[in-house]
Amino acid sequence: MSHDEDHVASTSEKLVRMANQIASFFHSKSREEGVTGVAEHINKFWEPRMRRQFFEMLDADPADFDELVVAASAKIKRPLTPEQADKNLGYIRSKGAEGAVPLK
Repeated sequence: MSHDEDHVASTSEKLVRMANQIASFFHSKSREEGVTGVAEHINKFWEPRMRRQFFEMLDADPADFDELVVAASAKIKRPLTPEQADKNLGYIRSKGAEGAVPLK
């Protein structure tokens, strides 16, 4: 495994652990409060890149996540993909090119 692959794996593991720790705290609340609390915490404190990776992992296989995290995911803001963000700003990504170029 390359250094980059190790970093991605460790980042993924950290995101799962952090999400599950948040859920552990909110298990002491009612179900509704727990779902809302997990979502609010992630929306408030996780940057878009973290939430994007969170949804990629959740969409691929939610098994590692606490069930409260999975339930809260419906209330968590799903960030735009880099391509969607570029398009909203008037840029497009050309295949094989680094970065984005302005729309004509």
